[in-house]
Amino acid sequence: MVNIMKNTYKIADKVILIDSIYPDVHNYCKDYQYDGKPDFAVSIVQQDIEYEKEKSAKEDEIENKPVRHFSDSYLEELAVYRKIAEKMIDYETVLFHGSVIAVDNEAYLFTAKSGTGKSTHSRLWRQLLGEKAVMVNDDKPLIHIENDQAFVFGTPYNGKHRLGNNICVKLKAISVLERANENSVLPLTKEAIFPMLLQQCFRPSDPEKVIRTLNLLNHLANSVKLYKLRCNMDIEAAKTAYNYMK
Repeated sequence: MVNIMKNTYKIADKVILIDSIYPDVHNYCKDYQYDGKPDFAVSIVQQDIEYEKEKSAKEDEIENKPVRHFSDSYLEELAVYRKIAEKMIDYETVLFHGSVIAVDNEAYLFTAKSGTGKSTHSRLWRQLLGEKAVMVNDDKPLIHIENDQAFVFGTPYNGKHRLGNNICVKLKAISVLERANENSVLPLTKEAIFPMLLQQCFRPSDPEKVIRTLNLLNHLANSVKLYKLRCNMDIEAAKTAYNYMK
């Protein structure tokens, strides 16, 4: 018989009670453990795990890839974050797919299709700026939008290399990365970047929350600088990006 596991964590300034089937998710979130009254709870049942399994298989089928097989404990970690992301929308907070680095207490988010080089570009910033550059989250940060300002939070879900910190930083800019031989930075309009914002954020199943998410993305686009970064994988790419956007 599997033991039920419970614990509380503070993620994106909200205290969350996680009630899981397997213990792995609690080890995954251990750096965010927090004693306090929960703002909300996330409870996992086997049906949630089966949903993640089916979703993964469908994605592999669409992309004509061999079907991946994950453990139930890993799929539970995904199910937990999906439920957190759904609830966070009630708190004007969206889950976003990107790599975020902070310099002088201002955060820069790099987003792109998988495999474009988001993590590599963040690494180049750390190589260029040393300790001045701090990783916030390398995969799935949470962004809170309030009073025409955006704040990005580190989360336990920070990529396969587990790069990130349990911090909150004001978000200064979002850059869409594209591979190119020559490095360049171009400002983007909200209209130009909005399809990518929608593609890269968590999209809830509840129609009302879909509308709220669209409104939050609209406010997000009004709150930060927006860029297209065409870059190679050389340190000069980081120099070009940082000198332009800082």
